Amino acid sequence: MDYTRSEAKAYAQANMKGIWAAALTPFTEDHRLDEDGFRENVRHWTQELGIEGLFISGKQGEFVSMSLEERKRTLDLAVEATGDHGQTIMSCSDQNMDVVLELAQYAQDAGADYIVVHAPILHFSEAQDETLAGYYRTISESVDIGIAMWSHPDSGYLMSPQLCNRLADLENVVAIKYSVPRPMYSELSVLASDRIHVCTASEKEWLDNIIELDWKLYLCSSPPFLLQTAKDRRMHEYTQAAFDGRFDDAKRISASLDPVRKALKDTRPPEKPHAHQKYWQELLGQVGGRVRAPLLELTDAEKAATREAFENCGLEV
Repeated sequence: MDYTRSEAKAYAQANMKGIWAAALTPFTEDHRLDEDGFRENVRHWTQELGIEGLFISGKQGEFVSMSLEERKRTLDLAVEATGDHGQTIMSCSDQNMDVVLELAQYAQDAGADYIVVHAPILHFSEAQDETLAGYYRTISESVDIGIAMWSHPDSGYLMSPQLCNRLADLENVVAIKYSVPRPMYSELSVLASDRIHVCTASEKEWLDNIIELDWKLYLCSSPPFLLQTAKDRRMHEYTQAAFDGRFDDAKRISASLDPVRKALKDTRPPEKPHAHQKYWQELLGQVGGRVRAPLLELTDAEKAATREAFENCGLEV
C-alpha cells in the first residue's frame, strides 16, 4: 500500500481511475491453476491494452471453486505480474467472515492496492441494514487497506443508496461496485461521490455515466479485454475522449463497437458465461482455459457459432 488508513479515501480519489477489468482465471486441462497463462494475460491486459486496474478472483474469476490457498496464490501472481503497469483490487468475498478477514489481511500484506467484498447472502429478506452495517464495519476496523463494497442481486437483496451512503463514512471504504438499476446508482452518486467512487459493471452504460454522472472509474467486468485488442482499443479511445470532454467523438467510437457487443452477447449460452468468455479469449489470442465444476463447457456447435460471430464482428486482431 502506498497510503495509510487515514489517507485511503484521498488516495483512491486521486489514483483509482480509468478502466478496470475483472480477471477470468485460466485452468489447465486437468483443472489446475494455469499460473503461466494467468501471468501472460495480466501482462497483456495491463501493458498492451492499457487496462489500469484488475479485479482478481471475483465471481468472474470463479473464486467459489478455488481453495483458500489458490485464492491467495492468485493474489500473489496478480501483484507480481502487474508490477508498475497497473493496480490491483483483490476479492475477499466469502460467506465465512473469518475467510474474508484472512484474505483481507493477506491482500494487504501481499501488496494489493485495494480489496473488494460483496454483500453476503443473508437468510432473511428484509431489515438487513444493521447486519450489513456491522459486517462492513468489522472488515473496515480489521485492516487499513482501501475497501470497495459490492451489492448485486445474487445476494438476494440490494443495499439501498441510503445504507451505502452511510457506509461511505467508514474511514477506509473507498468505492462501491453497485450492480443495481440506474436510478439507484444515480442516487448514490449524488449522495456519496464526495467520499467514494460509485461504479457499475455495465460497459454499455459506462459512457453515459461519464457524461451524465461524472464517473471516473469503470469497476468492472470482462469487456475491457474481450472488446479490445492491442491493435483495436476502442473502449480505451471512447473513454479518453469522454474524459477530455469530446462527447460526440466518444459516442461515435462507442457506437462502432455495437457489432462486437452483439456478437459477444448473442452467442453466449445463458448457463455458460465463463466458458464462453474464455473461448472468446482464446479467439483473441489470450489464455482462456477450462472452467471448473459445476460450471459447464461449450459444445462444439456453440464454439463454432461463437467463432463465426467473432470473425465477422469487425474487431481487429
